[in-house]
Amino acid sequence: MSRILPIGVLGCSAFAKRSFIQELKNSGLFELKAIASRSLSKAETYAQQFNCDAVGSYKALLQRTDIEVVYMPLPIGIHTEWLMKALQAGKHVLVEKSFTSNISDTRTILALAKEKSLCVFENFMFPFHSQMTYVQNELARGIIGQLQAVRSSFGFPMFDATDNIRYKKELGGGALLDAGAYTLLAAQLFLGKQLQVVGAVLNNGGHEVDFNDHVLLQNEEGICAQLSFGFNHFYQNNIELWGTSGKIVMKRAFTAAPGFAPTVEIEKPDGITSLQLPADNHFQKLLQQFYRSILEQPDWQFAQIEAQSALITAVFEKANQHS
Repeated sequence: MSRILPIGVLGCSAFAKRSFIQELKNSGLFELKAIASRSLSKAETYAQQFNCDAVGSYKALLQRTDIEVVYMPLPIGIHTEWLMKALQAGKHVLVEKSFTSNISDTRTILALAKEKSLCVFENFMFPFHSQMTYVQNELARGIIGQLQAVRSSFGFPMFDATDNIRYKKELGGGALLDAGAYTLLAAQLFLGKQLQVVGAVLNNGGHEVDFNDHVLLQNEEGICAQLSFGFNHFYQNNIELWGTSGKIVMKRAFTAAPGFAPTVEIEKPDGITSLQLPADNHFQKLLQQFYRSILEQPDWQFAQIEAQSALITAVFEKANQHS
């Protein structure tokens, strides 16, 4: 480790308060300087819990010269505005998913980051979990033969609809940008970044954003991914890999929290083997990679961010053709 990097938090989300800010503090890589909110009283409540400064506006935090890095748990609908402002202020940024709602904004942001030699990083943690490495290695050694299909589902029951940003169009809500983004990235991890959107259905179900969605993707070799995700569902959180001689199922693919030992099932003609894998901390592994990227290769994740954003845009476009 070269040095500890001073970081500020732009926004006071429940997830940041519940999980991520403490992981930042525990990492030993970043020093938490300040937390900003548009409400000073809200910032003060958060800052008191984490023993740092409270700032009453996002702009004021970006103007601080003692902060080099920003963590941004803001609603997706305002990501573009504040990513641009953070980069213009000379800050490296770790931003919650989804990066933006469209590929045009994403490319504008990446171009500015490249011009300024700054790191932007999208906070998808599940690829860094050791269970993903285990499954990718098993797949590569042919444990299920040749991969024929990928299936993934991520959905959960309704939250309080009165104040949840997931359900508000103006804030960049909707199942595709939230839960669906995980399944799209999973498809890319196993099928590559060159994916065609064969079909997409985004159902609102009477809401102002999409709530119940289904996507069919195909890679250059003709292998398909079938994805389903939504906001009013029995909880599902899985990736299934179907091969010529077996099947792998990751039962807790996206949210295997620190301390949780995930289960992977391998089904072969002679039966099903259920393996409990070691617990892991994908928070810390992501933060370690983000830290290395800042110091050594700021554009380490740019290709992935662009591919993910392009795929999201293509899904929206395909769904609109059928609506």
